[in-house]
Amino acid sequence: MKNDHIDIRGFAAILIITILWGSNYSAIKITNEGFSPIFTSFIRSVIASLLGIVYCLVIRQDLYHRGALFFHGLVVGVLFGLEFAFLYLGMLFTDSARAVILIYLSPFVVAAGAHLFLGERLSPLKWTGLVLAFGGLVAVFYGKPSHYNRLMLIGDILEIIAAFVWGATTLYIKKYCAGRMHPINTFLYQLVFSVPVLFLCSCFIETQWIKDPGTLQFASLAFQSVIVAFISYLVWFKLIHDYPVARLSVFTFLTPVFGVLFAVLFQHEQVTAGLLAGLFMVCGGIYVTNYTQ
Repeated sequence: MKNDHIDIRGFAAILIITILWGSNYSAIKITNEGFSPIFTSFIRSVIASLLGIVYCLVIRQDLYHRGALFFHGLVVGVLFGLEFAFLYLGMLFTDSARAVILIYLSPFVVAAGAHLFLGERLSPLKWTGLVLAFGGLVAVFYGKPSHYNRLMLIGDILEIIAAFVWGATTLYIKKYCAGRMHPINTFLYQLVFSVPVLFLCSCFIETQWIKDPGTLQFASLAFQSVIVAFISYLVWFKLIHDYPVARLSVFTFLTPVFGVLFAVLFQHEQVTAGLLAGLFMVCGGIYVTNYTQ
């Protein structure tokens, strides 16, 4: 039964989810010390896919569709795989605090794409949010840490590409999948069809998959696969079913906030004025662009 407001239970759940999503970027930096990044993402998708398949079997939900919906699921999975290939590879070079801000340019890609391709017109206030987000991107680039180098620039660019691919994935789901298939099927298509994409990317780009992982790296991989990629998104889909999605989504701007916080606490990354300015501008832009009339 749906609620028309976010109660304490819903608020606690979405708060925990955004904390998990924010901490995931620091977890990626940890696994990069023991595994190659795209290979890590490949293993993550394999584990989460198996858990998703088991879940569908338990609740007796069909695993796949036939015809056009299956094709759309395949496209979503390919886009999802490319997104995470760029995201994980980029984090080999750039700071997690920068990555979590740059990747959250995706909501603005969605807003602009919906305006251009889905007929969802943007009000002047929403255009202001897009400008604010672009200003945040500029601030992040100008707020370079003292150790900034050309490799970090490459990492930043890869994260921006990941944000655009994420936005494209969301737009594709909105146009071809939303309302036509169960959300868990969309989720499962993303995971399952991303597996061969990530495997091929890893084969062509990475020469050494396993470096010298320790207990911390294996624990981080398990966290990303089971807690983040499977459980947190499963709970998210449940929340979408039980609560108004617009009110839920407004909390997602907390993810980059927690991402920067964990980067400072656990990765000891440098916080610059530009990084903080970019963080607030991107978070403000997310709110204005997506959650105002």
